[in-house]
Amino acid sequence: MNYTLNCNGRLLSLEEPQVMGILNVTPDSFYAGSRVQTERDIVSRAQQIVTEGGSIIDVGACSTRPDSEPATEQEEMERLRGALGIIRREMPDAIISVDTFRPDVARMAVEEFGVDIINDVGTPTTHHLPPTTHHLTPMHRMVTGLQVPYIYMSRKATMRDILLDCAEVMDTLRAMGQKDIILDPGFGFGKTLEENYAVLNNLERMQMTGLPVLVGVSRKSMIYKCLDIDPAQALNGTTVLNTIALTKGASILRVHDVREAVEAVKLSNCKYPK
Repeated sequence: MNYTLNCNGRLLSLEEPQVMGILNVTPDSFYAGSRVQTERDIVSRAQQIVTEGGSIIDVGACSTRPDSEPATEQEEMERLRGALGIIRREMPDAIISVDTFRPDVARMAVEEFGVDIINDVGTPTTHHLPPTTHHLTPMHRMVTGLQVPYIYMSRKATMRDILLDCAEVMDTLRAMGQKDIILDPGFGFGKTLEENYAVLNNLERMQMTGLPVLVGVSRKSMIYKCLDIDPAQALNGTTVLNTIALTKGASILRVHDVREAVEAVKLSNCKYPK
C-alpha cells in the first residue's frame, strides 16, 4: 500500500509492509517471552527489535489477555514512564507506539516521551454498540487532539461488521481532523476460533477502506488452540498466518518474533529474475 505515516515529523512508508515488535512491561502478558521488567531487559529487547529489522517498538504496560486483571491507570503510567524513559535514552530515534486503552495514558506517553503512535485496543464497554451506530470514545477525542497516527482495533466478530465499525470510526476521526489511521481487525478479541479464521480468510476486503491494516496474530490462541500446543510452541503457526495476512494486504505485522516476521515480509515481496 502506498501510504506514509507521519511519526512526529519522520515519515514511515508502508509501501513495503512493516514489522512492529512487542515489548511488554507487564508481569502477566499471555506469552512469557514478551515480558521484560529490568532496565537491562528493556534495553536488550528494544535493541533486539530494531536489530532484527523491526521498524516500530510497541510498548504495553497493561495486559489485555482474556481473564486478566487490568493494571490500574497509575500502575500503567508508572510502568510506561520507566520503560519509555529507558528506550528514549538508549534509542532516541526509535519509532515507538504505546498499546493502551486509556486516553490519559496516551496523552502522557505522547506529551512526556514523544511517543509516535497510539495503538488502541479499546475496552469491551466501547464496543457494545451496533456496528452502524455512530460512536465517539474519549480515546478518539484524545488522539485527534494529540495528532499522532492512531491504530483502531475492532472487536466485531464478522468481516461485514468490522468494515461497518471501521467505516464509522474513520468518518468520525476524519471529521475531527485525524490524519493517519491504521485499522486492526482484532484477532482474538470478541471472536470465536472459527470467526477469527473467517476474518483472516476475508482479510483482503479491508483494502476497500483505503487505509493500512495491522495484523496481530502472534502466538495467539487461534494458533495454539487449533494446533493443540501452547504459546511457546506457536512460532511456526504465527509465521504461516502472518504470511497469509501479507498475501491479503496487511501493511503492519505486530509480533513477538521480529526476525521471522521480517523474513516473511522479504520473501512475500521477493521479485524473482526472469
